[in-house]
Amino acid sequence: MIHTFLIAAITADGFIAKNSAHMPSWTSKEDKKFFVERTKQAGVVIMGSKTFEAMGRPLKDRLNIVYSRDTSKKFEGAEVTSKEPRALLEELEKRGYQEAAICGGSHIYTMFLKAELIDTLYITIEPLLFGSGVTMFSEPVEANLKLISSKQLTDQVVLLEYKLIT
Repeated sequence: MIHTFLIAAITADGFIAKNSAHMPSWTSKEDKKFFVERTKQAGVVIMGSKTFEAMGRPLKDRLNIVYSRDTSKKFEGAEVTSKEPRALLEELEKRGYQEAAICGGSHIYTMFLKAELIDTLYITIEPLLFGSGVTMFSEPVEANLKLISSKQLTDQVVLLEYKLIT
């Protein structure tokens, strides 16, 4: 099966955004650089429609896949799907892809984690507090993780890499 990783930036108090329309511009340039490099390496980015709309444009040099309940809706530069996560990944594998990046938001992260399709998590912790906002997962989930690496991207920003233990 295709290698699938979750990639997210969170505040020190655990939020991925202030609200569903919050632009992802709050993260450090080092996080953005890692995000671009790692997702280009994967070749495929999968996200929800709100995340795609918050970014404002498709991500260059990557296949952009947007989950939407309304598959007739068009997202410029992206393929729209409502497929079950496993069926989508099987299709991507048949198309020759070996990796896919799950880029949010919380409903998409939750859907792929609950389907037991996440292999790796890349989580950047930014030195900010939002106090409230959008959590990484839209409902309670449980998973055991193994820390593979931790890397300081700056003197203030930390990147954690976890493997999911099944």
